[in-house]
Amino acid sequence: MSSLKKQSGSLHEKAGISPPEITNSAAIHQIQKNRRKQPSSAELINGILDQNRTALSRAITLVESTHPEHAEKANEVIQGCLPHANKSIRIGITGVPGVGKSTFIEAFGKFLTALGKKVAVLAVDPSSSLSHGSILGDKTRMEELVKDENAFIRPSASGDTLGGVARKTRESIILCEAAGFDTIIIETVGVGQSETAVHSMVDFFLLLKISGAGDELQGIKRGIMEMADAIVINKADGDNIKKAQQAKLEFNRALHLFPPKKSNWQPKVTTCSAITNEGISEIWETISQYFVKTNASGFFQEKRKEQNQFWMMETIDEHLKSNFYNQPGIIRQLEQIKKAVQNDEISPFAAARFLLSEYKKQL
Repeated sequence: MSSLKKQSGSLHEKAGISPPEITNSAAIHQIQKNRRKQPSSAELINGILDQNRTALSRAITLVESTHPEHAEKANEVIQGCLPHANKSIRIGITGVPGVGKSTFIEAFGKFLTALGKKVAVLAVDPSSSLSHGSILGDKTRMEELVKDENAFIRPSASGDTLGGVARKTRESIILCEAAGFDTIIIETVGVGQSETAVHSMVDFFLLLKISGAGDELQGIKRGIMEMADAIVINKADGDNIKKAQQAKLEFNRALHLFPPKKSNWQPKVTTCSAITNEGISEIWETISQYFVKTNASGFFQEKRKEQNQFWMMETIDEHLKSNFYNQPGIIRQLEQIKKAVQNDEISPFAAARFLLSEYKKQL
């Protein structure tokens, strides 16, 4: 019986050694605090100047934020980076959806990085007007370029801004330049009026076209043609080569009907294939020629100064608009006034004057 008791006693778990105290509340609190801690403006600026991609991405996210506190911090970062910016060539690329912009930019970007260039691509993805969602698929479409250590791709949702141009693309350019990128490519959505906004922030504006899509000049706005510094007929491969050459002739004829540019630059029309890389080097040669010519004439720097002034005025307009719609009194009355306008109880013009009058009272 005693032996049975001993055996059964041996079945009981022994106390053993107590586990060590691994939960130090102070240490856990510090870890959580560090995780929540956002880098300061100075830390972001130093990171960008050290060409740290994480710091650059965080700063662009800050710039794109609509939070008032973030806006102040973003301005500090931009101001700190400004002395180190403006040392790049900025290229805008537009074209209707399906023209092959992403494929072209990848081929063009790979060509530039092979030359030793550091390329930043700021690609604006269309946002749905219904769901406000955005695919942000440029990193997927440019799967080779995204792996290139000399390239940086940043897709941004266009949101509800005019023509689909991301609201803070202009500031993102400055951050990328401060991070050492000497070639900035901005891809437009390719619809609406985004071309006008992109043209106002780039040095060289490239219009991508494809042949065989009906009348080659059909549906092309005169304004876009006038803005273009070069027209490139993409997908000039296989059975499309002859069609691309014909399109090139037609565009050349059309360009000669336009008045001379202020830069005295004669826009060029070329063909290329982003798949076979045919014609890519010629496009870079055209851009380089433009850069040399406009630098020599002083037009390049003059255009940059005009753009800076333009974006100052745009920022004032944007701030005034935002301030108006965020006034408590306007927020309270706006929906009621909208319904009155819809029901023809008051004209849109009288309603606008009334709201502006109310806004002035709150200043």
